[in-house]
Amino acid sequence: MNGFTFSPALGWIAGGILAGVLALMAVGEIAQFMRRRKANATDETAWACTRRTLLLIVAAFMVLTPSVVAPTTSRAINATDVIVAVDTTGSMAVADAHYGSDETITRIEAARKAVHDVTAAYADASFTALRFGASGTLDVPLTPDAPAIDNWADTLAVESTSVSSGSSLDAPIDQLLVTAKSIRDTHPDDAIVLYIITDGEQTSNVTRRSFSSLRQYVDDGFTVGVGSAEGGKIPVVADGVSAGDSNTTDQWITDPDTGQPGISKMDEKNLKDIADEISGAYVAVNATTTLASQTSSKASKQWRVTTTTKERTRTTPVVWPLAIAATLLLAWELGAWIATSRRLI
Repeated sequence: MNGFTFSPALGWIAGGILAGVLALMAVGEIAQFMRRRKANATDETAWACTRRTLLLIVAAFMVLTPSVVAPTTSRAINATDVIVAVDTTGSMAVADAHYGSDETITRIEAARKAVHDVTAAYADASFTALRFGASGTLDVPLTPDAPAIDNWADTLAVESTSVSSGSSLDAPIDQLLVTAKSIRDTHPDDAIVLYIITDGEQTSNVTRRSFSSLRQYVDDGFTVGVGSAEGGKIPVVADGVSAGDSNTTDQWITDPDTGQPGISKMDEKNLKDIADEISGAYVAVNATTTLASQTSSKASKQWRVTTTTKERTRTTPVVWPLAIAATLLLAWELGAWIATSRRLI
């Protein structure tokens, strides 16, 4: 229900003082008129006193800014922005992954399938995609075009082993921070969900940095593990060769300590640690389960498009009736002054 109130434009302190001064001037006008009239020492008429008193009172009320308070209901649409980060280091070429079947595929192929499931789970979302190997690279800026993300996933290839210098899981952190902050600044009411798809292997000698800095921007997050605990041999991947093509090679990355082909294993501990650092969850995909059937699918339902209803009150100044009254009183005062001036000429 609408209500009436005063909401001084100058604030209650300055506005209250000024309104009080105007009210005292109105009382003084009346007192002065009565005193002078009693002493027969004024030519001011009762109408003139009334007019000037009313003008001061109207001005005092205008300073107090009479307003109408009305409740309003606003509905905010909170969209979802999904960040997908895929590991493209050489170990992602290992053919030890399964994705909902007994068929053995490379880890990068499992990652591609996982990306398709992510875009399918968030029908009304916007997406941004990046890959990380030696460093993190933003490939697709934020877009509502889910097919663009699917096409990006289909073209993902692992890094050439000739440029690989060991897997470092913290490689995407800087780019993820820049991307997530940009989304949060541009769309402050959106929910941001992060998917990190990797085998979790850390072979770099440098201590991994924590992903916890992302928590200030991300509302939910998942690490998706591709590969197996048993692991597999790492193929030598040349520039421009996809992971699928690399399966036919007879050349393998050798372990310098043993001289035998090195074995790369999915590291669930690292994946669970990263999930904990972003306050998210670890999701494993294997022969019996896919990303679509895991916790991420259930969680995605709460991060679609939601409508938030908020009750607020709005204060609207209503000064115009007083402004009209003041204008009429001033016109009356001006007319009376002109008439008196002519009589005195």
